[in-house]
Amino acid sequence: MHIEKISEIIAHFIGLFEMTTDEMRLRTNYAEGAGPGADGPALPDQDAFTAAFSSDLQLKDYDPGIIYKSGSYEIEFGPARHFGRVFEESLEKLAAIAGKDIPLPHFGDPTDIVLTDEPELTVFAGPGSAISHVLQVNVLYDDDYLDMTDGVHPLRDTSFVIERLADFSTEAEIFTPFASLHRTDTYDGALKIAEDLESYIQNSKDSGPASPSSGDATHDFSTTAPKNDTVYVNGEETTDIPVLDDFLPDRGLAKLQEEPDDSSTSVEQTDPSGNSLDVTAGANLLVNVASVINTGVIASVTAVMGNYHQIDAISQAFVYSDNDEIASTLHSSGHSADDAGTVAKNIALFEHSTFEASSHADNDAVEPTFPNSWRVSVIDGDVSFVQWIEQYHFVTDNDTMTVTTSGSEATVLTGGNTSINFSSFFGMGMQYDLVIIGGNVLDINSITQISLLYDNDWVRAEDGVDPGADIQTGNNLLWNFASIHNVGTDSPFAAMPDYMAATQKAIEDRDPNMPEGLSFDVNFQGYAGLNVLYITGNLYDMTIIKQVSILGDSDDVTQAASTILENNPDATVTIDTGSNAVVNIAEIVDYDSFGQTTYLAGQLYSDAILIQGGLVEHDTTQPQPAGDRLANEVIAFLDNDDPAGGDCADGVINAGNDYSWSSAHPADVMQAMVA
Repeated sequence: MHIEKISEIIAHFIGLFEMTTDEMRLRTNYAEGAGPGADGPALPDQDAFTAAFSSDLQLKDYDPGIIYKSGSYEIEFGPARHFGRVFEESLEKLAAIAGKDIPLPHFGDPTDIVLTDEPELTVFAGPGSAISHVLQVNVLYDDDYLDMTDGVHPLRDTSFVIERLADFSTEAEIFTPFASLHRTDTYDGALKIAEDLESYIQNSKDSGPASPSSGDATHDFSTTAPKNDTVYVNGEETTDIPVLDDFLPDRGLAKLQEEPDDSSTSVEQTDPSGNSLDVTAGANLLVNVASVINTGVIASVTAVMGNYHQIDAISQAFVYSDNDEIASTLHSSGHSADDAGTVAKNIALFEHSTFEASSHADNDAVEPTFPNSWRVSVIDGDVSFVQWIEQYHFVTDNDTMTVTTSGSEATVLTGGNTSINFSSFFGMGMQYDLVIIGGNVLDINSITQISLLYDNDWVRAEDGVDPGADIQTGNNLLWNFASIHNVGTDSPFAAMPDYMAATQKAIEDRDPNMPEGLSFDVNFQGYAGLNVLYITGNLYDMTIIKQVSILGDSDDVTQAASTILENNPDATVTIDTGSNAVVNIAEIVDYDSFGQTTYLAGQLYSDAILIQGGLVEHDTTQPQPAGDRLANEVIAFLDNDDPAGGDCADGVINAGNDYSWSSAHPADVMQAMVA
């Protein structure tokens, strides 16, 4: 049956025959091959298949099997360098196999072994830094001149107001040592600020704060251990926070008009107009409002491998002069209004609380669960959350007026300026179960507030003036309110456990296996998995707020006798040169942690300081008639030369490195027209 073996070999390996199956008889037949017909054309390759064809190959029966002979390696005839490297590679592969403990198969080619690396931890990109610098500056010159008579009254030189305010600013520096901080967005700059603050606080602990050298100090208070949830008002501890609305002065003609009601009541007036004069030369309002709420990175557990610097600082100062001169004729009249004094308050509050997460009670007694998997995000380098806000007001409202009654109702409003800076920041960070910081942490909150007011007024009366006048030259308000609220760990920082260091190393080595100690941390009970953030560098969370409000409101009002006084004997005169309000409000809410635990491997530097100071100046400078020279405030903003000497009295506001505001034009477009 030799031919059948040949046919089977051909059918299986060459495939020239088609296999068919007779399904009825369940019999397999081989289809016979069909060659070309006798009358068909001859194929071109038929000449090769002749009877003379012969082959020297030995025909054997089909015997399945594989015969392999390895080639001989004649090392003496091959290139020595090539075969030497092959030998080295073989040793390297054997060492790798031995290290990975891979069992070798009993059969097969060694080249079939595939060496695979161990699985590696997949890391994700963490959130970036958030840095904001805000600078708000308002500059207003509203020095008006008004003469309601037909006489000649000289102009008044008001440059002395700028000079005295510059002196006030210098005097306030002793209470605001952190006002000179410069904006930064680098770790070195933040570290320099932290070192300066810590050095000043340490010096205050050792030698006490400096005392003012001039002026009548209403209070001079400093403490390096302010109490939480305690209100400090002008250096005294209280429990209640004063309400601003209770102290705001009545602005008279400058107050906002009330919205008319929808009633059908007629507003027509049929009474004849009276003979009255209402003058408001003050009633200026300066307001700075800054609010920062920063969560940074929301984490229930934080691990800091370096040092932790936590510094909270509040410095507040006000300086004012309200030394008024009222003519004896008007001052002695029984119609003179109550000469209310100036109210000045520095209010500070430090608060600390712990974030309380919402939870529900589970009455079923089940075995506690702990996480067995994790998701890791990595930030290479430093991370910064910086909010730097600076707000400035510089307003002068030095009015010179000669007024008189006219036989009708007359109102004169030369003040009533309103200047407002408002800044609000809310930062919502990403949420993580665990944040590991490989470097240091700088957590700095600082608020500096300065309020300056010069409100020396002169109210004069010419001969023949009816003394029936209501005079108001005071009733000013200076208000500084600052609050720092820290939300974080209430208990002291905990020591760094070993498994936290192992967790850091596992992330750096990209080990996918979560350390066993991390799985049984009591802070993570009930978690199915952990969301971890690893910061390889430093973290600095810095919020700096600086508010400066400067108001010069030195008014000179002369009441002249009316030429028609005999026809209007019951004239009513009201003069208000005060009723100014200078308000600074700042609030910082800093979420340091959303849990109960913060692990610390390094040192903790925690400091806080509160400085409050107030000065009352009794300036007696008398106004002089204006000459031909330019006022100092004009020179300060038009001249590029440096001051000639160190005692130059031009007003200067340091707004960091941005001086574009100094080219601002006065906002009072009517000033030139009425002057």
